[in-house]
Amino acid sequence: MNHSRGPVQVGSLVSSVLEQHGVKDQIKRMTVLKLWPEIVGEHVAAVTQARSVSERTLFVEVCTSAWLMELNMMKADFLTEVNQHLEEVPLKQIIFVLGEST
Repeated sequence: MNHSRGPVQVGSLVSSVLEQHGVKDQIKRMTVLKLWPEIVGEHVAAVTQARSVSERTLFVEVCTSAWLMELNMMKADFLTEVNQHLEEVPLKQIIFVLGEST
């Protein structure tokens, strides 16, 4: 191990460590949580909420079982739309889950 390279900027070191561990890509994928309403439009955003991203899977909560069935039939279209926004860090799948009633 060669320690004689001299000082390294902390910012570049942190970025390098995050990239090595895949965290940087995961952080980019998390932007979909904020972009979800813009991606799917008002109508679908009113009955759904993007909840989390785990690895390359987006979990979206849906308000009713009828909407859950409808959105599951259109899942491939939503995945395509989402991945257009994520570009170099695409998701593999979207899982729609029925939200808990309050």
